[in-house]
Amino acid sequence: MDAREECRGDTADPLVVANDVDASLAWVRENVAAAQSHLEWRFRQGVPVDVLVEQRSRFVDSVLRLAWRRFGLDEHGPRHALVAVGGYGRGELLPSSDIDLLILARQTMRGRESERIRDFLAFLWDIGLAVGNSVRTVRECMNEARRDVTVATNLMEGRLVCGSADLLARMHDRTGPDRIWSSRRFFEAKMAEQRGRHRKFDDTGHNLEPNVKEGPGGLRDIQTIGWVARRHFGAQTLAELVDHGILTTEELAALESGRRFLWRVRFALHVLTRRAENRLLFDYQRQLAEMLDFEDDGDRLGVERLMKRYYREVMEVSRLNEMLLGHFEEVILYRHRQDRVKPINRRFQAVNGYLEVTRKDVFRRFPFALLEVFLLLQQHPDIEGVRASTIRLIRANRYRIDNRFRADIRARSLFLEILRQPRGINHELRRMHRYGILGAYLPVFDQVAGQMQYDLFHVYTVDEHSLFVVRNLRMFADPARHHEFPHCANIFARLPKPELLYIAGLFHDIAKGRRGDHSELGSDLVREFCTLHGFGQYDTGLVAWLIRHHLLMSITAQRRDISDPAVVSEFAQTVGDHVHLDYLYLLTIADIRGTNPGLWNDWKDALLHDLYRSTVRALIRGLENPIERAELVRETRDEAGRLAAAAGIDHRATQALWDNFGDDYFLRHSADEIQWHASNILNADADDIPLVLVRVGRGGIEVFVYAPDREFLFAASASILDRLGLTVLDSRIITGNHGMTLDSYVVDDIAASSAGDSLHEEIRTALQSGLRKPADVPRRVRRLAKRQLKHFTIPVEVNFTCDASNQHTVMEVIAADRPGLLAHIGWALADARVRIRHAKIATFGERAEDVFYVTDEHNRPLAESRLAKVYDGVRAALEPR
Repeated sequence: MDAREECRGDTADPLVVANDVDASLAWVRENVAAAQSHLEWRFRQGVPVDVLVEQRSRFVDSVLRLAWRRFGLDEHGPRHALVAVGGYGRGELLPSSDIDLLILARQTMRGRESERIRDFLAFLWDIGLAVGNSVRTVRECMNEARRDVTVATNLMEGRLVCGSADLLARMHDRTGPDRIWSSRRFFEAKMAEQRGRHRKFDDTGHNLEPNVKEGPGGLRDIQTIGWVARRHFGAQTLAELVDHGILTTEELAALESGRRFLWRVRFALHVLTRRAENRLLFDYQRQLAEMLDFEDDGDRLGVERLMKRYYREVMEVSRLNEMLLGHFEEVILYRHRQDRVKPINRRFQAVNGYLEVTRKDVFRRFPFALLEVFLLLQQHPDIEGVRASTIRLIRANRYRIDNRFRADIRARSLFLEILRQPRGINHELRRMHRYGILGAYLPVFDQVAGQMQYDLFHVYTVDEHSLFVVRNLRMFADPARHHEFPHCANIFARLPKPELLYIAGLFHDIAKGRRGDHSELGSDLVREFCTLHGFGQYDTGLVAWLIRHHLLMSITAQRRDISDPAVVSEFAQTVGDHVHLDYLYLLTIADIRGTNPGLWNDWKDALLHDLYRSTVRALIRGLENPIERAELVRETRDEAGRLAAAAGIDHRATQALWDNFGDDYFLRHSADEIQWHASNILNADADDIPLVLVRVGRGGIEVFVYAPDREFLFAASASILDRLGLTVLDSRIITGNHGMTLDSYVVDDIAASSAGDSLHEEIRTALQSGLRKPADVPRRVRRLAKRQLKHFTIPVEVNFTCDASNQHTVMEVIAADRPGLLAHIGWALADARVRIRHAKIATFGERAEDVFYVTDEHNRPLAESRLAKVYDGVRAALEPR
């Protein structure tokens, strides 16, 4: 038996490569693959990930040394150095991590030596090692590092694999802080680098699909601590920071625990994807949860348990990162500066612009000072932050916030005073959350920290979402943002107590994850908070009402026909008065905008504004005197007539045209829209029919179609708009008594390839051409669904309600969102000879909830006998095939 066979025997360690420079390429490749498989097997068996990361690095070291000798690169002694840099230099190799190498040469390589290096690197790729490499002299390293702090960082972590140790030492000397990138410059560059990296993730690690490596609180934040420590203190490991008095043993344990967890997640990602994937995409989250033993538990899915653990870990890493970098800032940037001390009160002072306790036992003697910190930061805008030593004391004294603390009138008063300040509310609530004080003071808030919902609608955890809502509310009070939200800013300015709105923002989702209606449960929880904090009966009732009804305005605007006076009257009855309406309107907008950056659009803004305006009118008239349909129709028609006359349109012609349309036309369109339609219809020639008008309107692109009433018109229109990459947000279908139909659409051009006038012309041309023969428009949709949608299975639901007073049937369809959904429904209804009069399109992440107001071919509600056929047709069109 030769050496190779002996090494590969059953008792051999797969992580030890044979010391045979003549082994065949195929054998070495097989050995490398076997080692990788063995590491994955050990990972699944529960071997600690830090052990596996170190073992993979050692194994790669041994393969590289073998290859180095194989190509004679040590033939005449250690003339060059093979150096591991980057993560490999730190000894942190995960299954698909890049193997970054520096080949350090005494002088520029030429001829045979250069060929050997090329053969060496080619061999590494051939055996399955993905290497990144550079070949440089010491001088070249110094020049590159001087230009780029990233290169300097990689070289700083350089570790000798084989070759000349003296050459590596010279490189470290020439690229050290005494030569280039002093501790100060290096720290400033790394801080700027981290800030820029965090901005790419909206400054939160609590995104729906977070990045384990680059996101806030991820592995890169831990590495940044290590880099700065190595540059300034020469610390090779985080543990050495304890010896320098920078880290406590508890903080070291927390950092190492966070790193191990993140390594486990990243290791599993690499195993699962077979590549260097660092994003926790929906595609992998369920499988990762299973691989990491997070099982479904009661009301919580295993994937939700995994993500909650992830979010809590990155939050703790973020807290430690902030504290330690703050400490480094004091040591590195201000060590030679004489302290400027400004007394604040008996407990606090400002030192060089940062808040600090006056004595180390402040929080023991005055526990309420744990909240006072944040109030002082609001009241003293010249203070830039909190000193690292004081952050450490805050963390160490969090346990003092107990029921006795919460019952202390001083603590309660301080918390409310924070919410009543004219500035810094959002900033300090976030700081409280980072330091662990907000969750300690509000245990119900701590329960939702890291709480995610496995869907595409909520892209942040509950705690992050709630803080984003408060941020959005604060924007309404910011004069610099007045131009962005003028209507909201005007309403906000007249609120009697804005702090009630902030409390509603903090508590509106506080009961998420509990059994039962989170709105009802949250209402009960906020009552307890208000009672504890001494709120009066009216204020308590207002906040509790806001939380109980925080979804009401959004649902009414997006799911119901708000052109119907009865719907507005019902909503106004629930709201009751102008004060409740103002608070609810602002909370609704802030909530939608804080749920998902892509969720808010001009159309939702227009819907909510219209509902607000209609409700104000209903409240002014009096709830006992609701507006009648006939009165609203008459008012709208009269206003449209005045606009038409001002535009020079013949009065008798417009009245004759409008006599062909029913009341619904004047209920569902504004006077401006009606005048626009009339002007173009009356000026159209026969060749212009079907007439298609396109303009930018409130909430999106308005598309108006005036055409002979034919079958399949709606379905064909929906298909054409979908093929153009447009999303239909709203549709209104009016059939006149003169054989013509007036179809209005509001579309969003987010996915369209064209823009501006060219897009408008593209819409006009496509619809005019296709609607001449709507039955011939292709039904098949070619657009691909979003990647994330395939991970959700939503059963198709079709529900019918007869609205006899309005002479139509309401059909609600719930299904998984996908391209062409509206068109599929349209074709199914057309095949069943059902007319669509109005459609409310609402998408919540992966879930579409569309409402259709339909009639039979005689414009009557659907007979009971027809519902089963329509139900079957719609389900058949939407069920996965």
